[in-house]
Amino acid sequence: MGIVSPGFQGRPRSAGESVPPGQYATDDFPVLSAGPTPRVPQAGWEFTITTETGAEHRWDWSAFLSLPSESPTVDIHCVTQWSKLGTSWEGVSLDTLLGEVETSAEFALVHSYGGYTTNMALTDLLDGQAWVVHRYEGAPLEPEHGGPARLLVPHLYFWKSAKWVRGIRLLERDERGFWELAGYHDRGDPWLEQRYQGD
Repeated sequence: MGIVSPGFQGRPRSAGESVPPGQYATDDFPVLSAGPTPRVPQAGWEFTITTETGAEHRWDWSAFLSLPSESPTVDIHCVTQWSKLGTSWEGVSLDTLLGEVETSAEFALVHSYGGYTTNMALTDLLDGQAWVVHRYEGAPLEPEHGGPARLLVPHLYFWKSAKWVRGIRLLERDERGFWELAGYHDRGDPWLEQRYQGD
């Protein structure tokens, strides 16, 4: 016998809420991670973009903070069905980070301190859709939420917004990351409910 009654739809959406299907809005910011929280000192942090030819573009913390900064306010959506609306961040656009990178790659594999990875099409990181952020709601990003810096890709489910980000490897062919190898969707569009492979 199942533990969920047939027809169960989760918490209903409130009228006027702009949340994707199957989601509910919350004021909380749940902490969900695939493993222990890495403690990465800013002095030891660096971010590297590696092209498909092996060329590396690298920023330490100081160089990263010297790049042009943006302050996106966005809704975020977790695959566990919560959505948090109007979140405010500060960081560097992937358009800026990739601006001087010569590549013909179509895919990216994001790497985090602690070993986590996630994959996406390069087009999902460009055109003002993604940032490496280091501040949340006006304060430095706490380690449990991915500090000192995390990826922010708000138009996709939040597992794509890798915490403790340390680099991106550009690829000619798609290569699945941690949750994708476990059966999660390769793209993860919350408006299309792309939670699992086959959705």
